[in-house]
Amino acid sequence: MGEPPGDGLVIEELTASHLAAVFARMSGLLLSSEKVDTALKLITALAVEMVPGTAGAGISLMDRQGERVTAAATDEVVERADALQYQLGHGPCLTAWANRVVVRVDDLAQDEQWPSWSRPASEMGLRSALSAPLVAGSEPLGALKVYAAAPHAYGEREEHLLTMFAAQAAMLISNMRTVQDAERASAQVAEALRAREIIKLAKGIIMARDHVDERTALLTLARIAEQERTTLRHTAERLAQATVRRLR
Repeated sequence: MGEPPGDGLVIEELTASHLAAVFARMSGLLLSSEKVDTALKLITALAVEMVPGTAGAGISLMDRQGERVTAAATDEVVERADALQYQLGHGPCLTAWANRVVVRVDDLAQDEQWPSWSRPASEMGLRSALSAPLVAGSEPLGALKVYAAAPHAYGEREEHLLTMFAAQAAMLISNMRTVQDAERASAQVAEALRAREIIKLAKGIIMARDHVDERTALLTLARIAEQERTTLRHTAERLAQATVRRLR
């Protein structure tokens, strides 16, 4: 029997309402002081909540060394399944990431596309897999994947749900990375300014102590740093601290 008239519309309205609630919770992260790793863990938890039948979820991203890593996962089994994909260099998650497409595996125990991954994954208790790319603009950030303990757990509706969820997650991750990079750059600038001021102070101490000009003071500081096999900043800090102690 087909669905009674109107049932499909009700389901779509419920789905839209659920997505709106989940997206609101995700967007709220941008207004909080949560760390990136905490936010990523929440995204995986929301993925499990949003896609029916899901037992676990994970996010694969590229680290700063250019290696694929599981940035967040709901449990150890997901991490193990992901790690095997990275080790083999292929699998549904990596395919979704590379090709920017949604990839669904209905039964890992019967899969023939990636048997060297899917068979061991099924032995871990995972039978269905659904992966969606995380894309922000033209940049492929990684992939979001969900796993189920039962075969044939996902269909077109779940593909649609995960696709929309992944799009929102990619925007969030991209924005959080931008903020993180800005904070890191700001910290680096502040550190560089502090180092410059400390070196300037140390030069002043040497100029006053040895009655030399600024260039000679800098060369003296550099020579001491070389003799001590340390950085110019470290030598400057040590000199400034020693001077303060003598003046107390």
